[in-house]
Amino acid sequence: MIHDKTILIVDDEPRTREGIRKTLEGWSAGRNHIQTAESGVEAVEWLKKKPADLLITDVRMPEFSGLSLIEAIQHFSNKPVVLIMSGHADFQYAQQAMKLGVVEYMLKPIDKEQLLQTVEKALKFSEQQRRIQTMQEMVDPKLLDVKERGEQRLNSQISEALTYVDTHLGEHVTMREIADLLHLNSSYFSVLFKEQIGINFIEYLTRKRIQRAKELLVQTTMPISEIAEQVGYQTDKYFITVFKSLEGLSPSKYRHSLSERNNK
Repeated sequence: MIHDKTILIVDDEPRTREGIRKTLEGWSAGRNHIQTAESGVEAVEWLKKKPADLLITDVRMPEFSGLSLIEAIQHFSNKPVVLIMSGHADFQYAQQAMKLGVVEYMLKPIDKEQLLQTVEKALKFSEQQRRIQTMQEMVDPKLLDVKERGEQRLNSQISEALTYVDTHLGEHVTMREIADLLHLNSSYFSVLFKEQIGINFIEYLTRKRIQRAKELLVQTTMPISEIAEQVGYQTDKYFITVFKSLEGLSPSKYRHSLSERNNK
């Protein structure tokens, strides 16, 4: 079971709303937070103040429909995964809902087993989305710029140099070594690299190493000393200094902050 998640149920019919709440509370056994709102307006106000992992909303509600609610939260930074329910098999509603990113459309009356299966599936999807978002936020903006430059066609020798760096991050790599491999003068390679990439070779190598370190910090439980070695640093002390200079905090604090955020 998915633990410690917040689910918001929105329905103007008290019987339906309370029925779903009781079903989910029984399934959750106190492990998740189940909240309710009786209108789309109330739900929007609630979501402005607190994040939810999953929103379950009726489509047809007076004044402010479920679709209006979903549209209203599209710009929210912590947008929940959405399930919608309706007493009408209306294809047009379903079509509109899917365009807004709704993951499932459930017809009333909702079977309890179907509800629980759908909720579990949606919460797993929510976790995946959060992990993807975390990974995207971790990407060094300067490395993103490099990627965009690469899409605009780099010099073949510089492309080869980037590939070499990628495959030898854990080793002692020098600019002279790569220049020699490419049969180029070191000074010429240095100028060409900065011209094509936008940053100098040493900064690029450092940022690639720290980027890889961030991925290992989040995706594994490897000790800091081992991560330092994996990304080409001979001592964890120097690795920590370099990491802190780029990220503003130590590797262990970085790991802890992301882990804490993902578990909220």
